[in-house]
This record gives sequence, C-alpha cells and structure tokens, in this order.
Amino acid sequence: MNKRRQFFLGAAALGAVNLPSAALAQNAPKAQKGPTLLTVSGLIGAGNRGALDPLLDRMMAKQKIKFDKAQAFDFAALAALPAVTIKPTLEYDSKPHTLKGPLLADVLKAGGVKMTDKTTVFLRAVDGYAAQVTAAEIAKYRFIVATHMDGQPLSLGGLGPLWAVYDADRFPDMAAKPLPARFAWCPWATYHIEVKEA
Repeated sequence: MNKRRQFFLGAAALGAVNLPSAALAQNAPKAQKGPTLLTVSGLIGAGNRGALDPLLDRMMAKQKIKFDKAQAFDFAALAALPAVTIKPTLEYDSKPHTLKGPLLADVLKAGGVKMTDKTTVFLRAVDGYAAQVTAAEIAKYRFIVATHMDGQPLSLGGLGPLWAVYDADRFPDMAAKPLPARFAWCPWATYHIEVKEA
C-alpha cells in the first residue's frame, strides 16, 4: 500500500471517529466558541439548537425539562451583551459583593423573546431549584445574569458559572425582608430559563 493511500485511509478513519451523530449535530448549538452555559426555551425566536435529547441532555431530562428548540448561550455570547454592575449584600456572608453581567431582559431579547405583561419566566439552577418571575418583576428589579463576582468569573461549585440575581438592597420592599428571603427568586448556578405566557 502506497503512502498516499495510507494517509487517505487514516484520515478517513479519523474523520469517521470524530464526526458527530445526526442527533448530536441537530442539537448542538451553532457557531458557539465554548460550551453552553445557559439554555433558554419556550416562547423564544428561531433558536440555535434543536429539541432536547433525553439521552444526551441528561440533567435537563432528569429535571423534566422539554423543548422542541432552544437558544443556547456560551460565555462569549453572554459577554458580548452590555454588562451591568450591581452590589447587593449577599445572604451567605452578609457582605456587599460586586456582581457583573448582562441584564436578564437583554439575554431574553437576544434569544428572540418578546416580553409582554403576560410573560412568565422560570429560572432553573443545576440542583433543580426553580423560581418563577414575571416580565414586570424582571424589569422592576433589573435582574442580571451575573457572570462575575468581585472581578472574578463565577465558578461551578460556587454560585456560578451564572447567577440570575438583582440588587435587593436598592428596593425597599426587598431590603425589608430577611436576607435569605430577598434572594428566593435568584437561583445560583442558573443554567436553564423557560419562557411562558401566564
């Protein structure tokens, strides 16, 4: 066997090993630079990935999430949106911390969501904790999808890599509540958002 034929057969075999299955190709987010950190489903635009695959989307399937299409965001997509900085006092150490990330409303808009007064958003964390907020609450409290705390990226195993959160100290109705209750709508390690109409 000549060297040219050996090279061709080796390249073909390597390509066959590395090619994704049809299901993986259909469900993989398009044109992403990194892994998906946030998936938005429900009443979205065209989306950039296909339906949930119960075999490959294991955590979402275990949490009974279902969708036919979704908008997947990697870190670069979130970082490309205008960032907002807030400084809430956190329940974990009762100290103010600087949190930075895009407004939740901007993330939803980037996913093709058209917010109305009937829009309801479910924010879900990796541990399954979910919070329900309305479009009016998202706007009033200026929720962000925090990517950084005190100048450092939020870590998996800590409060990140993403945290849907707002500055509770700035709103008298929230500041009057005990610290844990202020953040009941703020699941740390947020990874999935479902958009519905009430």
